Amino acid sequence: MTYFVYILTNITNSTLYIGVTNNIQRRIFEHREGKVDSFTRKYRLHRLIYYEEYKSIEEAIEREKQLKNWHRKWKFNLIKKTNSNLDDLSRNW
Repeated sequence: MTYFVYILTNITNSTLYIGVTNNIQRRIFEHREGKVDSFTRKYRLHRLIYYEEYKSIEEAIEREKQLKNWHRKWKFNLIKKTNSNLDDLSRNW
């Protein structure tokens, strides 16, 4: 099984959300449809701008907690290493 740590943002990139899932396509769909997390629904966090893959849920959860404790600037520096334009990585799903 593969697990994903992912970062969502809104259209203005003003708010970030970090989550973990074992099915990233389904989870992003749920966020877009407003079926989960009142935080992502409230702030319209529908754009996937970053994700990492892990083989164990323990590793994924540990990384999620680590990223949640990072400063905003550190998170954006990480994201920009692989997605410099902050494109929606799920736009073609």
